[in-house]
Amino acid sequence: MGFFQKLKDGLFKTRSTFVADMDAVFMGHERLDDDFYEDLEETLIMGDIGVKTTEEIIDQLKTAAKKEHIKKPGPLREYFVQYVKEQMALPEDAYHFTEVTSVVFVIGVNGVGKTTTIGKIASKLHDQGKKVVIAAADTFRAAAKEQLAVWSDRAGAEIIGAGEGADPSSVVYDAIAAAKARHADCLLIDTAGRLNNKKNLMDELAKMNRIIDSRFPEAFRETLVVVDATTGQNALHQAEDFSEVADVTGIVLTKMDGTAKGGIAIAIATELHIPVKYIGIGEKVEDLERFDAEQFAKALFELSGEDDS
Repeated sequence: MGFFQKLKDGLFKTRSTFVADMDAVFMGHERLDDDFYEDLEETLIMGDIGVKTTEEIIDQLKTAAKKEHIKKPGPLREYFVQYVKEQMALPEDAYHFTEVTSVVFVIGVNGVGKTTTIGKIASKLHDQGKKVVIAAADTFRAAAKEQLAVWSDRAGAEIIGAGEGADPSSVVYDAIAAAKARHADCLLIDTAGRLNNKKNLMDELAKMNRIIDSRFPEAFRETLVVVDATTGQNALHQAEDFSEVADVTGIVLTKMDGTAKGGIAIAIATELHIPVKYIGIGEKVEDLERFDAEQFAKALFELSGEDDS
């Protein structure tokens, strides 16, 4: 089964709830009146699109209807889908970090699939012929290093770590030395998943960045926030919180196959202006894939002309 079909299957719950309800609004109204827009607004908010994004979508649809002299709701659906594609489209250099010597911070609260995501990205880079070193810099959580070690073995990556309670920055320092000695293409850094004290986390990340600046200045920087799609609006809030303490360059959205809250992907990309770069729809390595706005829209809205490639 190709990834597109898996994505389509994974978005089944979202299609059968949010998209079905949205289509009922588009097809159930005869006119573009206040009742239509109010029903659509309620449906989008209930679909985890979020209030801010919903208001922007409604404004966009009203503008399109006026400009194109559209009188009925049905034709506006394609404008909505096009809006989603445009908002979620990735910049051309979205995966530049996979092509050059890079340091990739992976951040996120515990339980969202952060460790698994690191392992899967390491595996994908390894399959591309890249040499990967993993820094187990989450020294706060018990067994974090052991979990990473399992994935690093699968990915053919070397793991650098220390005991529980050790200084995370010292782990990064050692990992940089190892990455340079082994001419690694990518240094993946696991970080502590706590947000209860933003200042501590900010200070910790700043200290790590200073070490990278001094010891590995030639490396390209990438910071990925991992969020769990099943948590809906909480995923948006987590991504927003982490973006306040780090220069976030991308989102990894996990567990899309187990949720009816797939609309959260749209809210995150639109409200935070941070691209969704990876999407997870299962436990296997191949179930984490680079995000593609066209494929996502086709899978979510069941558009014709799908290409299972």
